[in-house]
Amino acid sequence: MIDLSGKVFVVTGGNGGIGLGMAEGIVMAGGSVVIWGRNETKNADAEAHLQQLGGRATSLVCDVTDEAQVIESVRRSTEAFGRMDGLFANAGRSGTGTPFLELPLEEWRTVMATNLDGVFLTLREAAKALVEQGEGGSLVAVSSTSAIHGAAGNEAYGTAKTALNGLVRALAVGLARYQIRVNSLLPGWTVTDLASGAYQWDAFRDATIKRTPVRRWAEPSEFRQVGAFLADPTQTYHTGQEVCLDGGYTVF
Repeated sequence: MIDLSGKVFVVTGGNGGIGLGMAEGIVMAGGSVVIWGRNETKNADAEAHLQQLGGRATSLVCDVTDEAQVIESVRRSTEAFGRMDGLFANAGRSGTGTPFLELPLEEWRTVMATNLDGVFLTLREAAKALVEQGEGGSLVAVSSTSAIHGAAGNEAYGTAKTALNGLVRALAVGLARYQIRVNSLLPGWTVTDLASGAYQWDAFRDATIKRTPVRRWAEPSEFRQVGAFLADPTQTYHTGQEVCLDGGYTVF
């Protein structure tokens, strides 16, 4: 059994989907959660939901593409429960769907700003807080199976998620001296608001289900256990890894 009692974790984009699923796993294991999201109403709903599960939770409005907001949110998150033991950089946005030959630089940079730059800023500031605290911790970047298979038509998204895995490997080496573990999570097709367009596209949904050995998409609640696992402070030798949770999609 994973015991996260007395531990505090930030989950960016934790007001829904996979982020909320991981936050649920953390509070169900006894930990406390600080939700970051841009939508104050969704933040409040997620906070109330986690509290109903018996956990301690609070939320902050934060746009991870804004450096000043990220710095301030890390400070406030640490103050909320008196410490920080890790952060899940989960906030992201979908691609634009614009064909590559017509993809404007502005659209490319918009996707990169959230999915890569935002993760960089968040992990950097969280790492500073953990180093200052001096008790180690866990950092997780939520990547995607798009970092493994070709994401045609979604090039900016796939490129950003691939880059995250490289960042994680570098940080795992550089931060190990501080007992800070750094790993990435690669979710497969999951029923979320972010992926709703793809899920509602019958031909695409059916094609991905046929390619997935378990023959379905995941539910966000199935990320509870992996969230708690990646947060678990007893996993002292687990770092620099890509944890793939995809129903077998990438090996079939």
